[in-house]
Amino acid sequence: MIRDVLAPRLLGRRVPLPLVAWLAVVWVTLWGDLTVGNVLGGLATGLAVTWLLPLPILDPGIRVRPVALAGLLLWFAANMVTATARVVFWVAHPGAPPTRIVRAPLRTSSEAMIVLTMIALSTVPGTLVVEKYRGELVVHVLGLTGDVTGAVLADVAALEERIVRAFGTLRDREELG
Repeated sequence: MIRDVLAPRLLGRRVPLPLVAWLAVVWVTLWGDLTVGNVLGGLATGLAVTWLLPLPILDPGIRVRPVALAGLLLWFAANMVTATARVVFWVAHPGAPPTRIVRAPLRTSSEAMIVLTMIALSTVPGTLVVEKYRGELVVHVLGLTGDVTGAVLADVAALEERIVRAFGTLRDREELG
């Protein structure tokens, strides 16, 4: 029902109205003048472009679950605060900080989930994904002392699980076990 409203058929082809509206906004922006003629010209151009050059139907493999997303964001924010404090401590501390490289296995095979995990890990201060290799992430960790490997493996597994719970498909969630 919603699909028929947001993408009605025009001469046998679906025309996505949100995309037409976006193209019209871009058109008006490029012309630099908000006039009725520019808006109508943008709508006509957007309609022609979306009808003549239809986009393929893509499934990015991401499903947003708001409750799990809220949990991920809270956990991620707390992790960012502690990681930032750890990096600040080692920046202010004389001498070289402890560094390690850890191979962390992944439980999911979904490229979308792996990319989201890599981005989230690289965003946290003091961690950097060096490489993805055959279902593993090679992670460089800065400023952790003690049993670094166990802590990093637990953090990566927890992050991966939270990302899959927030964005993964049923198949992705089943892979976690």
